[in-house]
Amino acid sequence: MPNVTIFIPADRMPPDEGLAELTEQCAELCTGILQAALVNVHVIYVAVRHGRGHPVFAEIQYRLEPFRTPPVMERFMEGLDDAIRRNTGLTARIRCFGYAAPSIYARN
Repeated sequence: MPNVTIFIPADRMPPDEGLAELTEQCAELCTGILQAALVNVHVIYVAVRHGRGHPVFAEIQYRLEPFRTPPVMERFMEGLDDAIRRNTGLTARIRCFGYAAPSIYARN
């Protein structure tokens, strides 16, 4: 954890090079601002049929930690918003969901 899932309309999905750059920027935000180990960072893209709302939706799931304060999360979301806009040209709705360690059950 953190898991970054970015939903982008299929017809507006950036080319592979743009996604690779966005992936690197997401990883840097997660390891830098959120202090996550790189091995625990997951970034995926989901091509969607857009219905309503912002053209991009980003959902971040992360483990709650004392150092991940509201100001830290605000900095993270600001950086993610900038990275998505730079690499896709689209505006994203960003939602972050923190989970306490005892509530997380995981494999691999």
